Amino acid sequence: MHALRPLLRQSLFNLFAAALACAALLAPRAASAEALLLIEADSGKVLQAENATIPWYPASVTKIMTAYVTLKAVKDGKLTLDTLLTVSPTAASQSPSKMGFRPGTQLTVDNALKMMMVKSANDMAVVLAEGVGGSIDGFSALMNDTAQKLGMTQTSYVNPNGLPADGQITSARDLGILARSFLRDLPEYEYFVHIPAIRFGKRVTGNFNKLIGRYPGADGFKTGFICASGYNLVASATRNGRRLIAVVLGANSGTARAVKAAQLLERGFSQDNLTWLRPSLGTVDKLVPVDASPPNLRDDMCGGHRKRPASDDDDALIAANGGTSGSASATGGEAQVTFFTAGLQPPLMKASELMASAPAAAEPVLVYTGPTRTGTALIAAVAADADQQATPKPRGKKSRVAKKPDAADKPKDAKTAAAKPDAKTAAAAKPADGKSAAKPAGTKHAAAKPDAVAKPAVSGEAAKPAKPKAATKPAKPANNG
Repeated sequence: MHALRPLLRQSLFNLFAAALACAALLAPRAASAEALLLIEADSGKVLQAENATIPWYPASVTKIMTAYVTLKAVKDGKLTLDTLLTVSPTAASQSPSKMGFRPGTQLTVDNALKMMMVKSANDMAVVLAEGVGGSIDGFSALMNDTAQKLGMTQTSYVNPNGLPADGQITSARDLGILARSFLRDLPEYEYFVHIPAIRFGKRVTGNFNKLIGRYPGADGFKTGFICASGYNLVASATRNGRRLIAVVLGANSGTARAVKAAQLLERGFSQDNLTWLRPSLGTVDKLVPVDASPPNLRDDMCGGHRKRPASDDDDALIAANGGTSGSASATGGEAQVTFFTAGLQPPLMKASELMASAPAAAEPVLVYTGPTRTGTALIAAVAADADQQATPKPRGKKSRVAKKPDAADKPKDAKTAAAKPDAKTAAAAKPADGKSAAKPAGTKHAAAKPDAVAKPAVSGEAAKPAKPKAATKPAKPANNG
């Protein structure tokens, strides 16, 4: 008996240490610029919650509710997936990300939903809103009514796509409730939340949710980004018949939000044998809301310190922030994190490496404009959309021709061009000559605007400054996804 006492003491010590580690993880943390939530889809049981009831700007995760309200209308027989909707001037005027269709273009509810959920197309969200609710305001009222019925007490909507608006607010708690409701109420339409990619004409767009096709069992939901909210993600995955939902709000990049979601899911799937050590956190609907204003992360997400404008389609890998072996800035200290203690739980999987890998091969889902088509009619519709995509190309060529003189432009060349009225003939005779930059069109431009010589230095980056403009609007971030 005396010989067993040291072993019993050691066992009790290990259990006590595990309980302390568990309590430390569950203790409330000071409010930070991030909210995390992990729940069971079937029961709503909360497995982890950090700042889960702090109000947050939803950005494009708003589109989960847009899809829910639309598909509920379909299920109730108010319209069908084949119903034709028309792109209005209001829809066409939405900020990117969008499909960019001209007003008057028609497409089905089915195709609009696929474009909205995969590409996060803001114009398609408005097309659906106007088709179901008659207007943005009418549809927003339906969204708010639905949110109240589902118990989303911290949520309010003013638009269907999540573009910046002071009244557009939610929380990780409410998003968990919404994701559960979608799976429970619309199981027959669940495929809309895990389409790996769409093909429109010649253009293939992969799902912005990096877990799809990378994390084992990933099967939903939606990403979002605006400068004020940071990078948001609602994600779900199923393993051995058990489905979990993870919510990440306020991550600092598209990759970071996916890594954090994967870490949350992995913890949830790995803790079955230790649930008796964890005090119950109750169910998601019982989490107590916090009365506060949403944090505004504009300076952190879109401030001048960022090398390029932030966007929802953020393909920067962990390597850009210090490598894939546990960069704390991108992964939240992934290399050091374990769930309880090293003696009780093996280290987490390298989620960063998983997110940096290529997604599993999958055939893109065809989307197209016009009515529902099959067979040869579908092939013809896809070909027609591809032909329309090709029409803007001449415009691009003209802009490139116009930029050539800028790239090689030098003050003395401009003087030479001004002194030689027959420069056009010379340029035509010697197209490969480096002095062909002194074409009359470039000369007139330089003569009319003395500062034109200074512009060439940035002409090659004309596409980049376009994004920061939108990102610098006061209190209203730029692109949304």
